[in-house]
Amino acid sequence: MKVWLSVALRRDIVIRGLKVGVIVGTILVAINQGDMILSGQLDASAAWKIPLTYLVPYCVSTYGGVSVIRAYDKWKSSS
Repeated sequence: MKVWLSVALRRDIVIRGLKVGVIVGTILVAINQGDMILSGQLDASAAWKIPLTYLVPYCVSTYGGVSVIRAYDKWKSSS
């Protein structure tokens, strides 16, 4: 777990995750809550979903990046 977290907190992984989170999250918010935002009818029952909409792509990107780096490190050490 410590190794996973140390890779997940690497600057390049965090920056890539933030970029993916912002881009994909914004698209998903526009699709899922855009009509409520534009009409001014966004209430608390829908507003809590917006941070999660940004968090999910960040987590997926981070998980993918860490998985690739760990697999490469294992492959490199076995060669």
